[in-house]
Amino acid sequence: MALHAIRFRPGVNREQTQYTAETVGTNSSGFNAPNFSVVAGWYASQNVRFRQGFPEKIGGWVPVSTYTYTGVCRSLFNWFSLSGVGLIGVGTNTNFYVSQSGIYHDITPIRGVATLTNPFTATAGSATIVVSATSHGAITGDSVTFTGATGLGGNITAAVLNQKYVITVINANSYSFTATATANTTDASGSPGGGTVTATYQISVGPALQVPLTGWGAGYWGQSTWGNGGSTTVPIRLWSQANFGQDLIFCPTNGGIYYWAYDSTFSSVGVNITTLSGASDCPTVASFIFVSDASRFVFAFGCNPLTGGGQNPMQVRWSDQESVTMWTPSATNQAGGIILSRGSKIVSCVQNRQEIVVFTDTSVYSFQYIGTPGVWGSNIVGDNISILSKNCAILAANTTYWMGWDKFYFYNGTVYTLTCDLREYIFSNINLAQSDQFFAGTNEGFNEIWWFYCSANSTVVDSYVIYNYTDGIWYYGQMGRTAWIDTTALTYPVAATYDNTLVYHENGLNDNTTGTAYPIDSYIQSAEFDIGDGDRFSFVHRVLPDITFRASTASKPQVNMTLIPMQNSGSGYNNPQSTGTNTNAATVTRSSTTPIEQFTGQVFVRVRGRQLIFQVEGNQLGLQWQLGTPRLDIKPDGQRGNT
Repeated sequence: MALHAIRFRPGVNREQTQYTAETVGTNSSGFNAPNFSVVAGWYASQNVRFRQGFPEKIGGWVPVSTYTYTGVCRSLFNWFSLSGVGLIGVGTNTNFYVSQSGIYHDITPIRGVATLTNPFTATAGSATIVVSATSHGAITGDSVTFTGATGLGGNITAAVLNQKYVITVINANSYSFTATATANTTDASGSPGGGTVTATYQISVGPALQVPLTGWGAGYWGQSTWGNGGSTTVPIRLWSQANFGQDLIFCPTNGGIYYWAYDSTFSSVGVNITTLSGASDCPTVASFIFVSDASRFVFAFGCNPLTGGGQNPMQVRWSDQESVTMWTPSATNQAGGIILSRGSKIVSCVQNRQEIVVFTDTSVYSFQYIGTPGVWGSNIVGDNISILSKNCAILAANTTYWMGWDKFYFYNGTVYTLTCDLREYIFSNINLAQSDQFFAGTNEGFNEIWWFYCSANSTVVDSYVIYNYTDGIWYYGQMGRTAWIDTTALTYPVAATYDNTLVYHENGLNDNTTGTAYPIDSYIQSAEFDIGDGDRFSFVHRVLPDITFRASTASKPQVNMTLIPMQNSGSGYNNPQSTGTNTNAATVTRSSTTPIEQFTGQVFVRVRGRQLIFQVEGNQLGLQWQLGTPRLDIKPDGQRGNT
């Protein structure tokens, strides 16, 4: 028997069949060749990346703090105050927060204030309080803060009423909330009551998921036959945000533009820029906002025009240089605007070197600062493209990358299709009806771009695909995240989870989302590869694993290394011994008694087949592993299988 090294190509490739992904090394001339090696591809992965071409488990994650926020986070942005205080803007579908040291301060803007007279009605034995509020304009899930209320005489005291509550709408003139105490008969007999109450309403919440609409008025003009209507979706609540010095400008999708002046006590909230001193022709609605690095202009994309008309999804406007409030163009300032011509709506933008890359749903524009009189010049640099969502475009290594409806693209002065070894796998198992949720993030420490998306049967983000732009390789897995930010100002990349927490990624080795450590399941599986040319059976007697557990914190780190034999490609797993099992697996462990790099030097197995699948899987607290070049002890074993 002879040892044969398995050479695995870096990256995961599913553009071919699992058998086609294998090739045989050029040194192969038969089993007796001393330099025989198998060149195989990788076909499946989970929580694995490649370092210098070799697969390893990704790092773990820990919570930024024990505090949580309300809603599903869709936007993260990091900046600093003038005194060096680190801040993170956190936009959810229900609220907007500024986080400092892991504490979430609610700065959600106010949409209105109302004075109510004896609005509260209680029922004995229930914590539900009904509020009478004529034409309140709220929707279920909105937040309202009551002040100035007097108690109802029993358990429902003034302290219970004078709080912020999430409401459930009953009708246009009333809503309810669940109080922090249960009413008794005294409260019931004392209602309606509460005296003169001030109700302060935050801006309304937005959808956490895209909501399908069908019928008359849904969809675009001419989408369906007369009388049948069409279909479309209500977009989810997304936020755009950017700092203006130490202050923050932020905007919900198709909403107003808000400004938060840095306040170290976090006692103030965001205010509409139209209410600021000196405001002149500010946009009242926008799809999203952006602040340029060049000369600091505030951009409003998909906004209302300067004069007349409602929101135009192709309208771009910018403020005067170094101004948040001056939007009236004149000979003495640089405010202006333009309506783009290619596409039906503006989707996203990315700052790239000396330009702003702007995406419509069909084209790519380059905006460059040219000074007066034009101020910002725009040129079409790509046409007949697609982009899935506002957050699907990202800048990495001075190149802009984005995810389209059926492929990936990149722009470095020219728009190209990005070759993807997982394209068919991803786009054949994807829920495009929830594309607003999809987003991209960089992990610069590992030269990676992560795209998160919903798989075909999921309405929440549950999958990711990674592109290593240095090595030009892809890998993928399953993970639920809702937003991501990677910046050198933070020690680690930060991601938002469905547990309403922020977590530091690449920190530790375990899943610490909830503060309790759980192991991270990591595995990688090869394509089928022949032993020889697949014309005969082979017998594998032992494996030299070549795996390192460097950086593990477990006292005895281990992975399962599995060889899956096949009688023929596509025939299923071979079972020559008829033992009732389809695989032959062995555990690879660190051993202090084995003088081979302190790791298991060899594993004895009994595997027979024409093709093999090689798999490594780890699921242990404190585990870190990296695979090298394993070797198989193989000999030919005839051309026919056992009967």
